[in-house]
Amino acid sequence: MISLSDGEWKLMNLLWDESPLTIGRMVEALRGDTNWSKATVNIMLGRLADKGAVSIDASGRAKLYTPLLGREDAVRQEARECLGRIRTGGLGLLVSAMAEDCELSDEEIEELYRILRKGKKHG
Repeated sequence: MISLSDGEWKLMNLLWDESPLTIGRMVEALRGDTNWSKATVNIMLGRLADKGAVSIDASGRAKLYTPLLGREDAVRQEARECLGRIRTGGLGLLVSAMAEDCELSDEEIEELYRILRKGKKHG
């Protein structure tokens, strides 16, 4: 089980969208959002590597980082942890809050219906 901090989520989302990446490319991509230095990104990537979330290829001139942890696996784990922390009201309250606080598109609502129907078939 790999737990990600908010900052680690930012790096992982970047790597899931485009990889492999160098530290320089990540610093550049996150500049407007975080203003993190190269040293900060390097430390965070080292932690992610220690957790087994990313691999480091140091065979070239610049190190290349690639995700080992899949996005879907990370999201599922985060959802389980969130539900475990909330407990009161369970899944219904969580979905209700999400639906009321977020403006869901017709496509997102249809996707929720598909997911619920799929869960009912397996349940």
